[in-house]
Amino acid sequence: MVFGEAEDGVRMSWNTWPATNAEASECVVPTAVVYTPLKELAQGAVLPYGPLRCTACRSALNPFVTVDFFGKTWACPLCSARNHFPQPYAALAPDHLPPELLPHHTTVEYVSSSPSASPPVFLFVVDTCIPEDELGFLKAALTQAITLLPESATVGFISFGAHVYVHELGFSHIPKSYVFNGAKHVSKDDILNYLNFFVNKNKPPVGIIAGVKDGLSAQSIARFLLPACQCEFTLNLVLEELQKDPWAAQTDARAARCTGPALSVAAGLVGACVPGTAARIMLFIGGPSTQGSGTIVSKDLSESIRSYKDLNKCAAPYYQKAVEFYGEFAKQLVNQCHVLDVFACSLDQVGVAEIKVAVERTGGLVVLAESFGHSVFKDSFRRVFESKDHDLGLSYNGIFEVNCSRDVKIQGVIGPCASLDKRGVSCSETVIGQGNTTAWKLCGLDKGTSLCIFFDIIPKELSGAAGQSNSNLFLFQLLTYYQHSSGQMRLRTTTLARRWVNGHRSTEELVAGFDQEAAAVIMARLASFKMEAEDNFDANRWLDMSLIRLSSRFGVYEKNDPSSFSLSPTFANFPEFFFHLRRSPFVQVFNNSPDETAYFRMILNRENVNNSIVMIQPSLVSYSLNAPPEPALLDVSAISTDQILLLDAYFTVVIFHGMTIAQWRKAGFQNQPEHQAFANLLQLPQDDSDKILKERFPVARLVVCDQHGSQARFLLAKLNPSATYNSDMGSPPGRDFIFTDDVSFQIYMEHLQKLAVQS
Repeated sequence: MVFGEAEDGVRMSWNTWPATNAEASECVVPTAVVYTPLKELAQGAVLPYGPLRCTACRSALNPFVTVDFFGKTWACPLCSARNHFPQPYAALAPDHLPPELLPHHTTVEYVSSSPSASPPVFLFVVDTCIPEDELGFLKAALTQAITLLPESATVGFISFGAHVYVHELGFSHIPKSYVFNGAKHVSKDDILNYLNFFVNKNKPPVGIIAGVKDGLSAQSIARFLLPACQCEFTLNLVLEELQKDPWAAQTDARAARCTGPALSVAAGLVGACVPGTAARIMLFIGGPSTQGSGTIVSKDLSESIRSYKDLNKCAAPYYQKAVEFYGEFAKQLVNQCHVLDVFACSLDQVGVAEIKVAVERTGGLVVLAESFGHSVFKDSFRRVFESKDHDLGLSYNGIFEVNCSRDVKIQGVIGPCASLDKRGVSCSETVIGQGNTTAWKLCGLDKGTSLCIFFDIIPKELSGAAGQSNSNLFLFQLLTYYQHSSGQMRLRTTTLARRWVNGHRSTEELVAGFDQEAAAVIMARLASFKMEAEDNFDANRWLDMSLIRLSSRFGVYEKNDPSSFSLSPTFANFPEFFFHLRRSPFVQVFNNSPDETAYFRMILNRENVNNSIVMIQPSLVSYSLNAPPEPALLDVSAISTDQILLLDAYFTVVIFHGMTIAQWRKAGFQNQPEHQAFANLLQLPQDDSDKILKERFPVARLVVCDQHGSQARFLLAKLNPSATYNSDMGSPPGRDFIFTDDVSFQIYMEHLQKLAVQS
């Protein structure tokens, strides 16, 4: 059962909460919410006026307030403060309620009447230390992107290799650029001096970010940041003449690439020109940083790029310094309200693991692909600027706040945000993710951005507890103030009420309110966070122990009798989610580079429950001549010679042809009129995969393969290994088996049942 997702964009692990901390700890899965602030709203929920807010706690008017129609006052359900209705609400009556008081409008959005904010700025930062063919692919993608940009959008361009080149787009006669040494740190004052910015006489004090209002002339800014419609010719000319970095690397050395200094110059430029406005620094990188701040490896090719083995042994000399640099860089971007996007395309690592903190704190986009010519990059990059049905809805300058009842406290948030250090009585002593605050900065957000908020329950007596309502309800309100993609400033409020449960009926009510998909996603985010934040954290053991405790608490069984064990329908799929989570790239770092793991976790931490659950447990659909498409078990037994399988693993979409189907296809039967049914069979999974790819960001990699082919590994790696090379029974005729020593889900469940029923 899904509670409130369609109306409010909210999924909760528990939709009825235990009344005390002790009972909550027995529930194992944290009391948490996965919230999508910009989920599409129902009709009539967008209001063309500002919110009415409580004078005490600043929460907005909502359907749960107590209204005194005679006295024209309302009592805030979060802090109990009494407030007066202003004159526009004079006609308020039980049969004449404003939209924000209607019971079904728990989420509303207020549109500010103030003028629209400045259009967004896109600053392209391009790596030129890449092969000629890769540079050609990238230039073609950027040329296309320029045509897709809104005419009002402002553009800037920086290229880098051994040095950093800031291109002056306001000088259209010949290409002109300013060069910064890629091996040296560049401060904001250096940028202002080197770029010959004209500053008015009333220059602001040192340390204040410059800008049009603070002394920097508009003419100076227009030399480097111009509306796309005014600089399209110049920008295309710069791209045409852009060449591979002239400082060629020796055969036994890596290219001199100054990624860190290039980003510092980019941040300094937008920080000086457009502070506090919507701006995206879009980094296109094709290799590791080898000089300047943020270096991840030396130029010497004999030194390999850090692996997980190196990180575990503290044998990665550049890693910690690079992480610290990007941590400080993230703080700078958050202060400026600017976003960092990373498009990394290389067969080797480029440093995504180090840059991760800056991308996540600013709410940026990230795409990892093998080449700038690959569809994963090209289609994903094009989708950033498209304004069709599946546009991303890029928004900016968000502030996210949480107000809650007195008997609930906030532990923190895991997701693409940065703490604003707004401490209050609602902050819990236990911190998870970005904690010790009730407000977070969302420099960039879109329709899919989702935050995971963790709550703490304050121990209390159920009878007469201060702050607990007589109806045994608790409330919390989620407020998101942001710049909409249209330029309007908006405030979205989501107010939710849930019930406390206690006593002998608590188990039954808790089970009824459990959302197993949301719980699996919350535990996945928490496990990923702990793996990065805690030394020597054993994720597999932690997940196993959590599942055993949960099964022991909510399973139905007789003690010491595994055969009697069963789970209610609301928990039925939870063990399978954990089984696949243990095998997922979020937990298993073996055979993945630090860059790949960081990429997977960044996407997990920003996507909603529906998308995240596909990352954890992929979906599988079977197609055959004799039956319509139907869901199939994610098991090796689903493979059949006369069927086609479509696997959606979020990052990869696989169309798998059984051996017989592949033979018929190679023989060309689909081209013969008498075999039109077979042609339709081949087309069905292709059409379904196209629908998936159009709606997804980043665009998934499409793999079309045959049974026993080399690329069949993309499917086999995700299947439950119920038949392996050392199985007693082997695989049935026409079916397949997997070369692995991993236990199957059946064995996993047997062990779970045995341990859960122990006294």
